[in-house]
Amino acid sequence: MKKYILSLAVVSLFYTQSDACAWSDPDYDYFNLFTQTIIKDKAYLPFLHNYSSRFYGGYNSALIPDDNVETWKKFFNNQLSYSETQNLVYKISMNDLNALKNGNPTNPLLQKLGTGFYQKYKEGIDYLIEAKYLEPYMSINYIESENSFYYDRDANRKNATALDYHKTIAALTSLYNAARNPEIKQRYGYQLVRLNHYTRNYDSALQAFKTYVAPIKLKGTVYFMSLDQLAGAQRGLEMNSDANWNFFQVFMNSKDRKESAFVSMKLSDTASFSNIMKRANTNEEKNMAYFLLGYEDFNNPIPMMEKMYEIDPDSEILKVMAARSINELERSYLPTYYYTSDAQKATTKENSADNTSKDTSADSTKTEVKEEKLSFWQKIVRFFKNLFGGSKSDKTGNNVKADQSDDELFSNPDRIPFYNRTAYYYDEKTQDFLDSLEKFTDKTKEKSKDEYWQIADAYLKFLKKDYKESSEILNDIKTTNPEYLEEIKRMKVLNDIVSQPKIDADYEDHLMKEYAEYFVEKKVEKDTATTDNFDYYGEVPSTADFLKDVIANRYFLQGEDGKSFLMNNKLSDLQYNPNSSLVKSVEEFYRKPNKTQFEQQIIAKNMDSVGNIDAFFNTIYGDRAMRLADFEKAKAYYEKAKSFAGIPRQNYEWTEKNGQTITPKQYAPAEYDGFKNISNLVFGHNVWESFGSPDTESMKAENYADFPFIKTSMNKLELADALIQLKKIGNGTGEKAAKANQLIGNLLYNTSILGYYRELFVMDIDNSNGGKYDFWNTDRKNPYKYYYKNFLDTSYIEPDNFDLSINYYQKALKLSNNKEEKARILFQMASAEQGKYYQYEAKAPKDFDYSDPKWSEKEDARQKEMDNLKNQKYRTYFAQLKAQYSDTETTKNLMGSCSYFNYFMR
Repeated sequence: MKKYILSLAVVSLFYTQSDACAWSDPDYDYFNLFTQTIIKDKAYLPFLHNYSSRFYGGYNSALIPDDNVETWKKFFNNQLSYSETQNLVYKISMNDLNALKNGNPTNPLLQKLGTGFYQKYKEGIDYLIEAKYLEPYMSINYIESENSFYYDRDANRKNATALDYHKTIAALTSLYNAARNPEIKQRYGYQLVRLNHYTRNYDSALQAFKTYVAPIKLKGTVYFMSLDQLAGAQRGLEMNSDANWNFFQVFMNSKDRKESAFVSMKLSDTASFSNIMKRANTNEEKNMAYFLLGYEDFNNPIPMMEKMYEIDPDSEILKVMAARSINELERSYLPTYYYTSDAQKATTKENSADNTSKDTSADSTKTEVKEEKLSFWQKIVRFFKNLFGGSKSDKTGNNVKADQSDDELFSNPDRIPFYNRTAYYYDEKTQDFLDSLEKFTDKTKEKSKDEYWQIADAYLKFLKKDYKESSEILNDIKTTNPEYLEEIKRMKVLNDIVSQPKIDADYEDHLMKEYAEYFVEKKVEKDTATTDNFDYYGEVPSTADFLKDVIANRYFLQGEDGKSFLMNNKLSDLQYNPNSSLVKSVEEFYRKPNKTQFEQQIIAKNMDSVGNIDAFFNTIYGDRAMRLADFEKAKAYYEKAKSFAGIPRQNYEWTEKNGQTITPKQYAPAEYDGFKNISNLVFGHNVWESFGSPDTESMKAENYADFPFIKTSMNKLELADALIQLKKIGNGTGEKAAKANQLIGNLLYNTSILGYYRELFVMDIDNSNGGKYDFWNTDRKNPYKYYYKNFLDTSYIEPDNFDLSINYYQKALKLSNNKEEKARILFQMASAEQGKYYQYEAKAPKDFDYSDPKWSEKEDARQKEMDNLKNQKYRTYFAQLKAQYSDTETTKNLMGSCSYFNYFMR
């Protein structure tokens, strides 16, 4: 049986769609800028929107008042505070209350109240004594069933069956009859209903409610506590319709029992909802029923909200629905990360004929591109600008970005935020209902007196990028509600920053003057609406995080890649994707004189310790020059990188006593650190392909006798100098020149993505597998569209130019007269040519995926086509080796060490 379960678990792995990390939480994947908890009726806080759990939990539970405590507080004529009443009802012991009754109180609170307190509230105190006696037993008796395996039952826990049933019923009935206060009398009736429910005497529970609770014409807290117990008994008798209706009444009329009442209701099918709707007589009941249906089915909440609006546009539960709706939109408009995949950026059309999902292209947004209207004079100015300064079409890369107008920047489709389906909890029914919700809030704010609807409407206009209208609404709101005022303040900041077309020096000064609190890092203080429990997932994404992303996006769109990068990353992170153009932009910012205060305090602080920064940059530039076989330029850079401190890695250690400790990596004297301790085997050739084996096992040295400048161990400056000398020798004739060209070809191949020393010129410390060594991740195109956030998650390396090594091998082949050496050179050329094929294969178009029912057939046909292409275009040197050098010892040895070559030679 275990084998079957294990097999099922393994198979399920291939059919489970998961996020990047198994422990990720959907409520941490978006920016929650609209505070849901500003709703006035805090009893509905559990019903705000989240995906992590059945009910919303991001609030302090004390915000929801306890109905029972409030009722007792009123019973005692508000002589006690809420906390004192709570203490009296739930914490003070039965013995303490008996001491008060006997005139000898010892509890400080009871001493404060005095002995006269008992005489004044005798019936209430006597009831509390009885209730505290019963409370330890008040849970339903556990009955084992076929599902008992799934529950960890405490066998020693008390339950109602531990009481003498008949004796307890008689005592409670006697106390009920003796009580004169209707509220206390009803409380004894509650205990009678509860005892019968928990002892599974369901019929008796129903009778007790009719006899002891209903006749007392009070429909306050105690009545609905009793009704909750009655509904439980009705569920036990399978009177589901009646039970649902009574749980519904509890839900509607209580504050602290809404969550439990909702769980007890069975609104999971339309029949149950229909039954409740049939029994709903008042507008309040109908409104609440619509709320529950809308809560359960939340793909498009607008139709249900419209029905609620018709009943009562000022109801609190309508605000809860609006808060949930806005939060749902935020998850698509404000993700913590915008992916570049075309499939992610899509919109589901509202009011489509078939109401199905329709995806737009990756470049479609709701922002309308403004038509630029120029006066006659502006046209003349632009003509001469283009005539003497060059048009935008003549510029490339960041020069084009830097020359954009405000309108062009504002209408850029990659300007965040925009609607983006990125969530792994997305389903086909999900709709972008922003337009419909905005229309709804627009009309509701005219009907309702609560400023909530104005705030909601302003926020939706913010999401629609109508920042001017949003700001005007906010400026017109008159309120003294502190939660509303805080939300308005935040939204005004959002409108100001997000609406700014370009972030220039003047605006950076404005940011520091007005909004430094959002950018200067400080310890985040949680507000009163959040819990103080430890959070496994870290801090919830904040407004400050969102604004930093916005600024990073603006810099990116403006062509200031270096600043964009440093808004989300550290300087040392460049080691993981040392792309030349990005590194150059970061260096330009580093060398920029007269930085603004924002640039100094917010951006430059991420220029973390990499040792000598100039040496860090020059090492990266030198490495790129080496990959391009520009050895002279590489030497010039390496000359300025002598003080390179090593690739800045960190060691992570964890101990039970100290927890995690992070320390900078200290390189051993003979260890490769990104600059020194490079073996001369880098000029050799593979014995076999094994990146995990020591270089002395995987590589074999060539004959370096004619090249004494090739040292056993070198730094990069010495390596570049050796290559320059080899290049000079290679320009001559004879076997020595042939060997020099072969060695250069070897080095270029060995440091390529296929070579054993592939880490040397990509800022890595070893050749272990990673994104830098995946062919589909190495491309000249910048894979980032919006910013450089999550920089370490995407490889960004320029591809190898295998023609460079092939060209040096070609020279060596022409100059050499040694047939054995020629065989070796041809094999190396064939290996480099294989790299060219892998590059082509990684980029080859593919117009089908796994969802295609004929995927297997199409994949086989495509692979056959690729194999034919490989043999026709990328086997040139293997074919030459087979035709002309199959009789050499070198070829025979290679057939023994390379199984693919052996197969090819047959």
